[in-house]
Amino acid sequence: MKDFIFHVPTKILFGKDQMKNLAGEIKKYGDRVLLAYGGGSIKRTGLYDEIVKIFEDNNIFYKELSGIEPNPRVESAVRGVEIVRENELNFILAVGGGSVIDLSKLIAGAVFLDCNPWDIVIKKEKITKALPIGTILTLSATGSEMDSGGVITNLETKQKLSFGSKYTLPKFSILNPEITYTVNEKHTAAGVADIMSHTMENYFTLNDGAYMQNRLAEGILKTCIHFGPIALENPTNYDARANLMWASSWAINGLLDTGKETPWSVHAMEHELSAFYDLTHGIGLAILTPRFLSHILNDDTVDMIRDFGINVFNINKTDDKFKDAKAAIGALHMFFEQDMKIPMSLTEVGIDEKHLEEMAENAAKHAGGSIRGVVELNKDDILKIYKACL
Repeated sequence: MKDFIFHVPTKILFGKDQMKNLAGEIKKYGDRVLLAYGGGSIKRTGLYDEIVKIFEDNNIFYKELSGIEPNPRVESAVRGVEIVRENELNFILAVGGGSVIDLSKLIAGAVFLDCNPWDIVIKKEKITKALPIGTILTLSATGSEMDSGGVITNLETKQKLSFGSKYTLPKFSILNPEITYTVNEKHTAAGVADIMSHTMENYFTLNDGAYMQNRLAEGILKTCIHFGPIALENPTNYDARANLMWASSWAINGLLDTGKETPWSVHAMEHELSAFYDLTHGIGLAILTPRFLSHILNDDTVDMIRDFGINVFNINKTDDKFKDAKAAIGALHMFFEQDMKIPMSLTEVGIDEKHLEEMAENAAKHAGGSIRGVVELNKDDILKIYKACL
C-alpha cells in the first residue's frame, strides 16, 4: 500500500431533523447567499419554501440560480458568476444532486478569476480560492456533497470534462434521506449505478496490497445491491434511502482510493456518451461497465474479477477461474437490467453507431492518448467496448 494523507473536513449533518442547523452553518461563512438548484422538484416538495423561510427568519440575503441542467453546462456557470458578482454574494448553497453541486463548485472558484469558467475545466486557469459552499442533497448518486471535484459539459465543443480543487470541497452537507423519497424510479436506479461505478473504479486495481480498502468497497457494493431494489419497490423506505445516501458519500470521498493507484476507465468513456447525447450519467455507466470488464478479462485480471463475483455477488467458486469471472460479469449485468430495470444497451437509449468512432477518439485524446486504467485502453479498445454495448 502506498503512503497517503486522508483529510475530508466536510461537516455532515445526517438525518431527518437537520434543517434546523442550516442558518447557523451558513452564518459561519457568510450571509449573502447564491441559492443554486435545478428544476422545479424542490418547489413541488416544499423544500424551497422551507429554505426561503429559514433565510427570511435569519436575515440571510439570497439570489437564485435555477434551471441547472442534469449534465450541468458551462453557460449556467457563467450566469452564476454574474449573479454572485452583481450582488456581492459570499456563500453558495447548492440544493440538488451532483449536477447542481458540481456547477456550484465551478462558480465558487471562477468568481475570483478573470476568465470563462470553461478555462478552469480545460486546465488553462487554476482555482486559487473559492467561495464557501454548503449543500442540501436531494439525490444519492455522485458523492459531490463530500468531495472537491465536479464534471461540466460544453455542448458547443461536445465535451464533458472533470475538474477539481481543494478549495471547492463543501464546508457542510445536509443529508436527509426523506428528501430522496420523491426521486423517480429511473433516477433512483441511475443513482445506484453511479454509486457502484465510483466504487468499482476504485476497487478494480491490481496488486496494490490495499486489502482493507477493497473490503470496504465490497461492503458499499453489497449495500447498493441490497438496498437498491428495495428503494425501487418502496421509495419511502427510510433505511434503504439512508444507506444509499451514505454509500454515495463514501464511494468517492477519498476513502476507497487511499494508498492505491486508481485511474478511472469507465467514467472517461461515459463522459463522451453524455456529452454527445445528454444521456443520464448513471445509465451510461451501467451499460458500459459489464462490457468493459469483459473486454479487459485476461490472465492478469481474472482473479480480480473473480474475487469481485465471489465477495460481492456470492457466486459459487469453481476450478475454472475464467468461468467464475464471466459469471461475475453476468451477475452485474443482470442486477442492473433485472433488479434496477436499467436499459442495458446503447440502442435502447437512442444511441447508434454514428458517433462511436469520434467518441472513442475523443475519450482517448482527453485521457492523454489512451485511458490508463487497470488495463490501458487505446482508441480501438474503446471503440470495441462501445460497439459491444449496441
